[in-house]
Amino acid sequence: MKKSKSLYHGHSFPASVISYAVRWYFRFHLSLRDIEELLFERGVIVTYETIRCWCDKFGKGFAHRVKAGRRKPGGTWHLDEESASRTQA
Repeated sequence: MKKSKSLYHGHSFPASVISYAVRWYFRFHLSLRDIEELLFERGVIVTYETIRCWCDKFGKGFAHRVKAGRRKPGGTWHLDEESASRTQA
């Protein structure tokens, strides 16, 4: 059985660094230069242009996984006591 290649195969940085950079960009709406600085503080030297390329390449997949992982609204609704007393009065 063939082993499939990693999504990050061929990149010079570990998958965890790329994942953190992309996650920070899309989740917290940080600028590319802010992410560059955060990574530098952790000992990773990377340019903001490289981070932009990662976000372009992996951002759509990241957003899809986040959206798929969110809970879907169910058919059960719960009212708190205050809301219930106002509707009955």
